[in-house]
Amino acid sequence: MKSIKLLFATLIIGSFLSSCTVFLEDNIIVDDFSLEEIVSGHDLWYIDYHRTNGNGDIPYVSKAFTLSFVNGTLYANNNIVDIGRTGNGLGIDVGTYNTFNGLLETNHDMDGANDFEITVLSNNEISLYNYRQNVNYYLIGYQVNEFDYDKLFYENIEYFLQEYIAWKKVDAQGGIPNAFDDENHLAFTPENITTFYSSQDDFGTQVDYINWNYVGGYEIFDVTGYEDLKILTLNYDGGDIEEFELSVINDGKIRLYNVNSETTYDFSGRGFVQYLKGGKSKKEAKDIVRNDNRKRTKIIRKTKNRRNLK
Repeated sequence: MKSIKLLFATLIIGSFLSSCTVFLEDNIIVDDFSLEEIVSGHDLWYIDYHRTNGNGDIPYVSKAFTLSFVNGTLYANNNIVDIGRTGNGLGIDVGTYNTFNGLLETNHDMDGANDFEITVLSNNEISLYNYRQNVNYYLIGYQVNEFDYDKLFYENIEYFLQEYIAWKKVDAQGGIPNAFDDENHLAFTPENITTFYSSQDDFGTQVDYINWNYVGGYEIFDVTGYEDLKILTLNYDGGDIEEFELSVINDGKIRLYNVNSETTYDFSGRGFVQYLKGGKSKKEAKDIVRNDNRKRTKIIRKTKNRRNLK
């Protein structure tokens, strides 16, 4: 597909100085749009971070799952949990933006000023390039009522798992008795996307007092032919390995199907971790907030075939 690029203001005269011309790579002019119309033309811009290229980083973009540009105000969804509800779907106010001389100028409350060149790739896809950091981000546009929540959850499932301090086992169905039956709590550290903890503490244990009995590494795999299913392997430091089919029930519950014992476990999130603008954390009555300096990294997953076709 040919990409559509913006002709910047140096090529624009008179009263149209603040507008940009959209044209195809072969220089066939299509139409005139203002940059403001482009960035505000969709309620939400999903940051397809795994396509990011370049060697630099803009911290607030790396932390966000979506950005929105509304009447000069810059919004971001830094959490997967509660997305669609926070800020009526737009997220939290993180700064301001302006369109000038063909550039998208942003001023983030914590990260300061950053300018981007915009390339329009399709009617709902753009790229943001920051020359100073030499980094290019790819954004997919949606209206709030059309947002692809499945894509968000499953493409970023490692980060979803981090958004609760603990996952509490709330149900177990079927299967044969196995060692994982005794595991009542799981946790996935926000410091990386490879470390997990598990606990056999009683179900009623308060989240801050859970004794994490075991630690190990975990890996999540794509599943051939399935967009709404992952495979999770837990590699305990003691040498044991557990493998599960992982699916998302909602933004507070996950389901693990043990492919060896054929047991289905449901886990509910406890202690929602809210990632804000950066810097200090904000604690609310229903939330437990940890370090909000989490950034996404590019995830290139391996693929497995589904073993048990239920």
